[in-house]
Amino acid sequence: MHKLLITVFLILIPILSQAAPAKTSEPLEITAQESLEWKREEKLFRATGQARAQQGDATISAQSLTARYQNTDEKSFDIQMLEADGQVTITSRDNTITGDHGTYDIASGLAVITGKDLRLTAPDQTVTAQERFEYNTRAGRFDAYGDATIIRAEDTLKADKITAVLKTDAQGKRVLDTMTATGNVSITTPTETVRGATGTYNARQNTAELKGGVTITRGPNQLQGEWAEVDLNTNTSRLFAGPASQGRVRGIFYPGAQNSGPP
Repeated sequence: MHKLLITVFLILIPILSQAAPAKTSEPLEITAQESLEWKREEKLFRATGQARAQQGDATISAQSLTARYQNTDEKSFDIQMLEADGQVTITSRDNTITGDHGTYDIASGLAVITGKDLRLTAPDQTVTAQERFEYNTRAGRFDAYGDATIIRAEDTLKADKITAVLKTDAQGKRVLDTMTATGNVSITTPTETVRGATGTYNARQNTAELKGGVTITRGPNQLQGEWAEVDLNTNTSRLFAGPASQGRVRGIFYPGAQNSGPP
């Protein structure tokens, strides 16, 4: 289980460590093929026809973009909210998010993306969800809701919700602090499957914990317990009993079966 958890719990690090918010001093440029409309009474700009907004190395493109603003004085525009509709694509360095609708509240730093084919693509992994993505650039928190799935090579992590929290290290870089998978958690590799109600990875301690009717399956062999903890520093895994497991842990092994070694 050690190698399995190292793989899946660290999947989001290369995605989110690059997803730092753009500097607010950088200009926001909006372009479109059809029109750029300025509604002064409503305090908004609307770009239609392959519209595109760019700030720093982050770009949002969609069929239409709406920028809502406030006037801080007679000569400036303080953009408060960006809304994107239709074939929404957000790119930042090597990472891409696609969906049908997106909003970005610049003041709070909260971006919300929804759509039928909701997807985050990075060079070596893909994240999908059925309901929405939320990324708070200020809090450094990414949430995927509704059958959230992370696929990297042949390894897959699934849960009702996946949350990653970033912190700023001593060098000023954003790094993963904790990652949590909640509800119907399953971790699958070509040789093993782990299931539980919740799973948490603590990057500072380099430990992981699974709770809620944990099962570890390799071929016909299975370990069962109430919860499990893994110390990734010492390569030590422990399975514990609880009320739901009737106060006992359990291992079922089939000698001579393919992949018959314990998980």
